Amino acid sequence: MSEEATSYDASNIQVLEGWEAVRKRPGMYIGSTSERGLRQMVFEVADRAVNEVLDGRAASVDVTLTPDGGVCVADDGPGIPIDETGAGPGLESLLTQMQAGTGAGGRHDVTLGFCGVGPAVVNALSQRMTAEVRCGGVRWVQEYARGVAAAPLTEAGVATGSGTTLAFWPDADIFGAAEFSFDGLEERFRELAFLNQGLEISLTDLRRPDESRSVRFRFPGGARDFVAFLDGHAAVSAPMDTIAFEHEDPRMAGIMEVAFRWCSCPEDRVRSFANSRPTVDGTHAEGFRDGMTAAVTAYAREQGLLTATDRDFDADRISKSLTAVVSVKLDRPEFEGSTRGVLGNSEVRDCVGQAVQDHLGRWLKEDPERAAAVIDRIVHGARRD
Repeated sequence: MSEEATSYDASNIQVLEGWEAVRKRPGMYIGSTSERGLRQMVFEVADRAVNEVLDGRAASVDVTLTPDGGVCVADDGPGIPIDETGAGPGLESLLTQMQAGTGAGGRHDVTLGFCGVGPAVVNALSQRMTAEVRCGGVRWVQEYARGVAAAPLTEAGVATGSGTTLAFWPDADIFGAAEFSFDGLEERFRELAFLNQGLEISLTDLRRPDESRSVRFRFPGGARDFVAFLDGHAAVSAPMDTIAFEHEDPRMAGIMEVAFRWCSCPEDRVRSFANSRPTVDGTHAEGFRDGMTAAVTAYAREQGLLTATDRDFDADRISKSLTAVVSVKLDRPEFEGSTRGVLGNSEVRDCVGQAVQDHLGRWLKEDPERAAAVIDRIVHGARRD
């Protein structure tokens, strides 16, 4: 290899100014430039509004897909501060500076997507963004283009009520012909409403006037309602009611919400979440399996439903036909890997396992007839295997 080919000096280093780095490599910030990336953009803007509701400062969030290809996210909270304050950034900082978010953190903060990069990145990847803040009887507006303010913050008249409305139009130079998926957004917003009982959120699609649709989510029953939704019509022949409980455990510095029941379907539907993020596995899911196995096996042996020669049940056998939601909210969640799909807090496993064992064990003893139906199904299934 020649000396010319191997030379490397300062002239080889490319320095990107402002938002150029984000616009040049958007996948590093929102995952992709396909529909999945567009969905992430919505989540990054809606994140702040959802937390306003969960913190008790707003009543609802409304997300609208507009006919001109934009997205509008509105809440009825106190309104983003228009100036810098000791409590957090002002409007322009929030929308033009990376990660200028104001989330409380820990169990009280919900992150809708996997990135958490904030609305400023959405602004940088949008050909246009508008902000309307209603507070103190005044309506303030400002417009942005590709990450920077296109005009100063302007007083635009009298405001009725309070709140914030952010709208953005993704840059076609980056996203091409990709479109927002109503179904993908609907699934995540529904999931959030199940996992956070105080949240009310609506999604409206106005892109095609002859096919407009709208949904609104609010589930006071939390995880119990989530299990019923996952079951659908299968719950009609369920051998048991849903067991659901919430339990705070200082050992894991957090709270768990668990709901489960067996039904007639052969497959299992076990969903786990950590701080409202979907997880593929982790110590909370392992603890759930531990607790179920311990409670069912102990009861079966106490009742003579397992003989001395029968092996203990395993978690796979017990989970057949099981529908469950296992959600933990922790002050200091520790995830494995950048995608945060696996929870790693070691103490969570024992905490969830013990709570599930206690609650299921109590139910088995209090309702022997239904308990026998559940155990009989597991016993016969295990012997067939």
